[in-house]
Amino acid sequence: MNAQPSPDELPGLDLDRLRAHLDAELPGLVGGPLTGELVQGGRSNLTYLVGDGANRWVVRRPPLGHVLATAHDMSREFRMMSALAGTPVPVPETHLLCQDEDVIGAPFYVMEYVPGTVYRTPKLTDQLAPQQRIELTWQLMDVLADLHSIDPGSVGLGEFGRPEGFLERQVRRWSKQLAASHSRDIDGIDELAARLAAAVPGTPRTGIVHGDYRLDNVIVGDDQRIRAVLDWEMATIGDPLTDLGLLAVYWEGFNGVENNPIAKGVGPEYGFPTARQLLDRYAERSGTDLSEMDWYLAFGFFKIAVILEGIHYRFIHNQTVGEGFNHVGGLVTPLVAQGLTTLNSSSRARLE
Repeated sequence: MNAQPSPDELPGLDLDRLRAHLDAELPGLVGGPLTGELVQGGRSNLTYLVGDGANRWVVRRPPLGHVLATAHDMSREFRMMSALAGTPVPVPETHLLCQDEDVIGAPFYVMEYVPGTVYRTPKLTDQLAPQQRIELTWQLMDVLADLHSIDPGSVGLGEFGRPEGFLERQVRRWSKQLAASHSRDIDGIDELAARLAAAVPGTPRTGIVHGDYRLDNVIVGDDQRIRAVLDWEMATIGDPLTDLGLLAVYWEGFNGVENNPIAKGVGPEYGFPTARQLLDRYAERSGTDLSEMDWYLAFGFFKIAVILEGIHYRFIHNQTVGEGFNHVGGLVTPLVAQGLTTLNSSSRARLE
């Protein structure tokens, strides 16, 4: 049995206290001393893989510092995955939610460990054959369409969010998140926020919104089937097209960006279908009108820019762990510029 990591090796998770809590709440779940490791690649909530030598589980908790209001809600993730169990959307089984910060220093939850691959780097996606990349992309879009087709009330989520005025609140919310992470001036970001607020489209339908849906937030099994959708920390009930716009930005919005630690190994430059093809697949599967997608794309650029600015803030204040954060701050202004360009292109198209 490997020696238990010291607190310095496993920041943010005291394995002895975790074991004591699990023994009290779920007697018999753990059969021996716990070992654990921090799963690298997360840019927000911290994810740990823990085990007792016979079984393994995943523990999720918020970042070590500068936690923005509502941005790292453990109960939100836990409730959403629990509700989606048994639906066409694959999720890990949830075991326990703890909101008592005295246990490990922050709220956390424990869920099933789902074996498979998270394709978050070019080294990993390069292992896929060309046809596998295409088929995995279509799966990704079909799972998203399946998620958006679920009636929230049918899975106990009817009161989970407030769909009325959702897009207006989203623009306000992310503007407030930006203010909470303010450490420098960012060219164009106030203009982008103002223009988004002034041109909010009408929401044709509401549904479950993941909030951060992309390839590296799903686990793919050895059979190349998506086995679990992860990272539900921003899930709500609202306009499903916000998921689609965000995914398209992750897919191609970072093309050609150097030192990009956020969205790597996807998009046409890596042999995957284009963002346009993603949108077409979703429209075909769901029957959704995508005529106003430019607004959702611009909002996707804005949202990711704000998220990255929050990561940059935590990095410069030594409040996050992991590698690759030193370049995050340099991505924010180019994303804002692309958001403005998208809105400008949309405006010109309407005038023609």
